[in-house]
Amino acid sequence: MPHLRRAGWLVPLLVLTGLSVFIETSSAQAPAAPSSEIPERFTPRTETFDYVRREEMIPMRDGVKLKTFILVPKGARQAPMLLTRTPYNAAARVLRFNSPRLAAVVPQMNDTAVAAGYIIVFQDVRGKYGSEGDYFMTRPLQGPLNPTATDHATDSYDTIEWLIHNVPESNGRVGTIGGSYEGYTTALSTVHPHPALKVAVPFAPMVDGWIGDDWFHYGAFRQDGMLQYIYDQEATRKNAEEWWSGSYDTYDEFLRAGSAGAMAASRGLEQLGFWKALVEHQAYDSFWQEQAVDRLLAREPLRVPMMIVAGLFDQEDIYGGPALYRALAPKDPEGRFVYLVLGPWNHGQARREGRSLGALQFEGDTAGWFRRNVMQPFLDHHLKDAPRPETPRVLAYETGANAWQRYDHWPRSCAEGCSAPARELYLLPGGRLGFDPPPVSPQSYGEYVSDPAKPVPYRQRPTLAYNAADSTWGEWLVDDQRHAASRTDVLVYETEPLAAPLRVAGQPIARLFASTSGSDTDWVVKLIDVWPDEVPENPPLGGYQQMLSADIFRGRYRQDLAVAQPLEPGKVLAYRLPLPQVNHTFLPGHRVMVQLQSSWFPLYDRNPQSFVPNILFAPPSSYVKATQRIWHTPGHPTAIELPVVP
Repeated sequence: MPHLRRAGWLVPLLVLTGLSVFIETSSAQAPAAPSSEIPERFTPRTETFDYVRREEMIPMRDGVKLKTFILVPKGARQAPMLLTRTPYNAAARVLRFNSPRLAAVVPQMNDTAVAAGYIIVFQDVRGKYGSEGDYFMTRPLQGPLNPTATDHATDSYDTIEWLIHNVPESNGRVGTIGGSYEGYTTALSTVHPHPALKVAVPFAPMVDGWIGDDWFHYGAFRQDGMLQYIYDQEATRKNAEEWWSGSYDTYDEFLRAGSAGAMAASRGLEQLGFWKALVEHQAYDSFWQEQAVDRLLAREPLRVPMMIVAGLFDQEDIYGGPALYRALAPKDPEGRFVYLVLGPWNHGQARREGRSLGALQFEGDTAGWFRRNVMQPFLDHHLKDAPRPETPRVLAYETGANAWQRYDHWPRSCAEGCSAPARELYLLPGGRLGFDPPPVSPQSYGEYVSDPAKPVPYRQRPTLAYNAADSTWGEWLVDDQRHAASRTDVLVYETEPLAAPLRVAGQPIARLFASTSGSDTDWVVKLIDVWPDEVPENPPLGGYQQMLSADIFRGRYRQDLAVAQPLEPGKVLAYRLPLPQVNHTFLPGHRVMVQLQSSWFPLYDRNPQSFVPNILFAPPSSYVKATQRIWHTPGHPTAIELPVVP
């Protein structure tokens, strides 16, 4: 407050003018003390603010009240409202900068909406921060997993009902928007939607937490980052308790802990409901299937136009956006409701700046360009009766070529069910890759020994916690992979330098023929663009092994994702691993590379390589070395189904 700032200014003045002045001043009669240091009611002066901020507790149908912040531009009349429902502290989300300007206080994803005169609304989901009620991580919709009368869909409905009757400056139309968990609540707002909900823009939504978002990837548990997240989110209503660590390198920390369950127990996670759910639901059972958002929305009629925004290098929810589009697009053959944007972004980058990612440079601010030229006209059309924009059904940034492409469907090329079938890129003897099938050869497999005591790090060490001050967590999906290629427990296959561009657009699928000496194992497959040894315009990219698409598969789920079964040691078995979406051109002089390994640590928990009922609690004695073989014979032709565009 002002009087504190004056006191801070006076202290050095008294010191500089001397002790005698200080004594003389001290002996003078002090002015009468005010009756109260803090007024009972303080009204800040807001004449210079360009918006009015309101705080409300909005009642839900069960009587629970949700803390809501409504930011109204001064002079607004008949303005649309843009609603974000968040577990990340709505009060902080509307105070990006302590400023009198609305554009500065709201998140950057709202920048174009503020410029267009929108009313911005943020709300704490039930059970978090200022909202009443209980919190459950990614609360399922009403049904077998949620016997209550409320969920994110009903809370969205009730909030919108209140807003259209209590915000007189609005035009009665609402859009929902948000990323990650907020993208999840945005998507669920379209289930039995309020009539005033006219449009939804989920950024990087969490859609299926077992197949490929957040918690698991095809059964492998994402321990580093997710254990910390569960602790932060569920230990207290206001995230007052933070995960503690005495280690700089999480690789060492998780290796010393042993199993993910042991690490969780060391922090007391057994007290938290969502951790208990993870422990009980390791396989893809009804718990996961019944709350997968793509499955849920596929059963609902399309009522709300939706622009799904996804990042090609999303380190947290890379699966969700394309999966949601794939589920909904067949219900919208005319392209009036469902749109997909694939940008060259990490998890939150579409909502911020998109000029670069790690060592990669793009053509201008791709994220800002998208929000101004694609997203905002889409919002204005549905919320302000602006002219219908020429919104492409699919807008995808083509990395390598560094250009936006407009498509009428996605994927452009795929392994199954579309007009442009993928081409098989075969793993060949001698560490080669090619489009011709493997010949008969005495070298019928590549081999390595996987040792759980020395797992392959998912990035160059030290691996830092995702929320560390100097962490580059958001960049690891485009990291240089030479650190892994040099290890003896990683197989490397690559083409000769390309003589012509090779364009891919869609979902690569790894079809492995593999054997292990163990009774369980993980398979990690990485598709990589290898830059030429010399890149004069950007020398640090010389020889750079740029990861384009990669994922992990837990072997015990080879036959049935819902039932864990041991593997037969030594037997050649077939595996199918869909990789994340790509839209990329391999330029002339570049090489295509595939790397295979059996650990990706500490991001994913270690597979002990001997079958145990629950890997989260694998005892130390169960971790054993295993000899891994990837086969490339005419009878067992391991290949990557590459979505090559003619």
